[in-house]
Amino acid sequence: MTYGKLQNPELTKFEKDRLAILSMEGRYRVYFDFMETMGFVEGYIPTQPYQSWATEYVKVIEDEKDFISLQHITVMYFKQADGQTSEPMVMKHWRQDWKYEDSKINIYVGNNTWVYNKIPSNKKIGSWSQSVYQVDDTPRYQGYGNWIHQPNFSSWEGYETWRPLPRREYSTRDDYDVMIGTNTQTITPTGWVHEQNNKKVITSNQAVLAKEIGIARYERIKDFDWQVGFDYWAETSDFWKRVRSIINNKLDNSLTFKLKPPQNAEPLWSKLFMMADEHINGEIIQDKDIEEVINNYSLNN
Repeated sequence: MTYGKLQNPELTKFEKDRLAILSMEGRYRVYFDFMETMGFVEGYIPTQPYQSWATEYVKVIEDEKDFISLQHITVMYFKQADGQTSEPMVMKHWRQDWKYEDSKINIYVGNNTWVYNKIPSNKKIGSWSQSVYQVDDTPRYQGYGNWIHQPNFSSWEGYETWRPLPRREYSTRDDYDVMIGTNTQTITPTGWVHEQNNKKVITSNQAVLAKEIGIARYERIKDFDWQVGFDYWAETSDFWKRVRSIINNKLDNSLTFKLKPPQNAEPLWSKLFMMADEHINGEIIQDKDIEEVINNYSLNN
């Protein structure tokens, strides 16, 4: 197993870094737990803890010497009222890109806006940037940090990053508008764990409303039917590659990138997922068609 290989003393630090990132590929049941630990506004009552789970697989979709891209695909089955199991639900989920000694990142500054930022040369040495993208391949947050390899575990610890509200909160809360937090991702014998330490911040006065801790545990599972997810990615991977290329080109060649509100209440992800389905059905989707849709939802300069 990859976990055991990480303890190989003959590997270089860089080789262990790469192996740790690649070891996140796999088939998992994921457990999500988030809990507000304290509030900083008089009379504030921490919200109820959030708990959820999912089944998803993580696939390496690009692997170059200094760059690795991991795509998450969710595959879920639900028990229906009559006791029968539903048809599988499949969804392209989030993506994480890793780049060695990256020189720049696009940092989130609030108001659905990301700004080009250089990584100081003295801090990028030996570091890996992590870029997290939403289901439609638009950015969520980018940060950087270092992998640390101990005799029996490996962890990546990132510097503090700003990020938009998570999906679990942006549709239900309007009392804060940016999350500022740190991430730690640790490889375990049975999978990997993503830890978060977050502040919920009101940007108008920089006040911290509350703090929360979060953990997502990726535990490898067997005897689960992933085929519908494998099929979906096989049929749409070239479409999504073109989406990534268009969005990354905008991010790489802009000082700012901003997402606009949904058009006619239809979010960008819905439009792109519909185009992916049309692609599956044999319709010819041109790059200019994809770019036109993305341009309707974004501004960059």
